Amino acid sequence: MPNRILIVEDSEASRSILVTLLRRFGYETLEAETGTQGVEKALSEKPDLVIMDLDLPGLSGIDAARVIKEDPTTTDMQIIAYTAFPSQKWREQALSVGMVDYIQKPVSWEAIRARIKKFVAP
Repeated sequence: MPNRILIVEDSEASRSILVTLLRRFGYETLEAETGTQGVEKALSEKPDLVIMDLDLPGLSGIDAARVIKEDPTTTDMQIIAYTAFPSQKWREQALSVGMVDYIQKPVSWEAIRARIKKFVAP
């Protein structure tokens, strides 16, 4: 059974590209458009990895990650920040709530694949 990755991204184009790419790499994908939906899917589906945008409508990626990490059933869930925010401040905030990596857009497919493989194999 392939590892499942939840993509939490409000941009349909970005989400679609990631889904296509990850499926090509052999992963199963789940999708959410908002931070709230991301939390709900993370808690109910228990994916092997979450790739989360930080700038989401409603509940931000930082706040969504915090909620996921505070739940005893998902406290060990690995979450990667995937964002266009270049600031060191954002990186520090993401890591401080328990995100395991910080990928800044734009990024090459090879780089995404290598970063994901650090946490889950296809």
